[in-house]
Formats: sequence, C-alpha cells, structure tokens
Amino acid sequence: MSNKKIIITGGAGFIGSHVVRRFVNQYPNYDIINLDALTYAGNLANLKDVEDKPNYSFVKADIRDAVLIDEIFATHKPDAVIHLAAESHVDRSIEDPLAFVQTNVIGTVNLLNAARKHWKGEYDKHRFYHVSTDEVYGALGKEGFFTEKTAYDPHSPYSASKASSDHFVRAYHDTYGIDTVVSNCSNNYGANHFPEKLIPLSINNIQNNKPIPIYGKGENVRDWLWVEDHARAIDVIFHNAKTGETFNIGGHNEWTNIDLIKLLCKIMDKKLDREAGTSEKLITYVQDRAGHDLRYAIDPTKLQNELGWKPSLQFEEGLEKTVDWYLSNQEWLNNVTSGAYQKYYENQYQNR
Repeated sequence: MSNKKIIITGGAGFIGSHVVRRFVNQYPNYDIINLDALTYAGNLANLKDVEDKPNYSFVKADIRDAVLIDEIFATHKPDAVIHLAAESHVDRSIEDPLAFVQTNVIGTVNLLNAARKHWKGEYDKHRFYHVSTDEVYGALGKEGFFTEKTAYDPHSPYSASKASSDHFVRAYHDTYGIDTVVSNCSNNYGANHFPEKLIPLSINNIQNNKPIPIYGKGENVRDWLWVEDHARAIDVIFHNAKTGETFNIGGHNEWTNIDLIKLLCKIMDKKLDREAGTSEKLITYVQDRAGHDLRYAIDPTKLQNELGWKPSLQFEEGLEKTVDWYLSNQEWLNNVTSGAYQKYYENQYQNR
C-alpha cells in the first residue's frame, strides 16, 4: 500500500485526531486527508503538530451532504476511507435521536454510495474501514464478553445508530463487493478528549473543585483502552485484515465507574499536592441515565491471535499519563470549555 491517498473522516475528533497523527507520522508516503465537519467535538488544535506536514491536508465537510461527499471523492480520488465521523455521546442521543440517525446512518451511507460510484470496477484496490463501538452489542451481566459473533442488541439511540451503520457497511460488502472492514472498540481515554466524557470531565471538575457527577451508584462497568493503542489497532487492521472481517478492540481492563473515579481522585490529589481524600469529597451521585447498560467487556482474542495486536499500557499508567497531559495543556482545556477552540479553523484556514 505505497503512495496511498486516504480520507479519514472525523479526523479532528478525539479518536480521529490520534489516527490522523499516527498515519501522517508513520506513513510519510501516504496522503492523509482529514475530513471533518468541525461540530462541537471537532477541534483542529488537536493536530497542531502535524498540520504543516506535506502529507496532511484538511477538508471541511459534513458527511450528511451527499452531493459534497461525491464531489470530494471526484476531486481527491481516495484509495481508502477510514470512517470515524460520528455523533457519539449517549446523553445527546437521548435528547436528539434524529441527529444521530442523520450523521451516523445517513452520513455513512453517503460515504458508501460515493465509494460504490467512484471505486466501481476496482473494489479490490480500495478499502472502506468503518470504526464502530462495543455499545452495539447491548449489555452484559457480571460474566461473559462481547465477541465478533455476539448478536447486536443496542439500547440507546446512539448505539442503535451505530448498529445500523455497521449493518449498512456489511451490506455494501455483501451486495456490491466493496472491500470493507469493521472494528468495534471499548471506551477510550487519553489526550484531547472532549470534556463532556467521564474522565476529562472529572479531571476538569477536580481541578476547579466542582462536583464530580456519577450516574446511579457508579456500578456500571466499562472496559477502558488507551486511545493511542486504539489508533495502533486501526493501523494494524487497515493494513492486514481480510476483506469483510470484523475485529473487536479492547483492553481486558474493566472498571466500575466509581472505582475508576476514586483512582482518578487519588492521582489528582497527588498531582495537585492536595491532602489525600480531598478530591473524593467532590463525588456526587446523580439520577441514572435512561437505558444505561450495566456492563461492557470486549474479548480482543481474534485481533491478538490473527493480527498480533495487544494493548501497550496498563490502565493505572495510562490514566496517570492522561492526567499529566491535561494538567500540562491547560490552555487547550480552557479553550475547549469556553468554546474558543472553534475559532481555530477560521484563524488557521480562512484568515491566511
């Protein structure tokens, strides 16, 4: 796969920016096109360190716009798509389900239609990689793991929209012969995470002595993976997976929300030179989220055995690295929480 031109959708987002950075730095002979609508969670400041690289470019576009997506395919002639663009926050999906249908379902089909049209007759020379979530599988009890053969059972508008997009990707492989791969990943954590999600929200609130909201009793269990390990897994799957395959990506790293936050509080007390137990006093229990799945847990055995991938960090080490990043990048956090980050595109691209 030399001299490839790859569109990475959602490349200004949390996971997407780490994928873009990895591909830009790891493969200087690839042209990486970051396609992002720059909605509230898209932040080009996440990619300051690569924005001037000769193999990186940015295209502002919304995947809901089928005509524009078709034009982009015609203009850039991509060899592959790595599709991460999505609405992803469960609470927002409960408030506005249709927005998730429009982006996650219709947007994905728009990309697939463009790929079908522009790659026709040469599907074997192109690849459509769809990045999804473990939430499509529903919830687990105290035992067991999600595997690639687990039946879909989504419980929120967000997970239902991602399940639908997964099905469309596979249908376009089976119906039209497009080379597709799908991966479903557990919860990610790390640098550049928009502070509406649990870990960055809690770090920010602890810094500012604000309450740390915990749903219900904090008993919900999630499997956490360092975002750079996810980007590395995407790299491995993109280059080595057989067409039509699905891979689950996880860290064998389950934590209840309350235990995770208590560990985070201990790390923050140490980093901020506060008396032990200070941050824990900020924990505040709030009414549980509607349709809140009890437990997710991924079995990544297939990915480990077939493609040789495994996580590089233990959670405690990764969480400490994450805290260090946020404490060292206060300006980034301030810009995101104030909304000032949204001016970055204008300053960087429109005022030149």
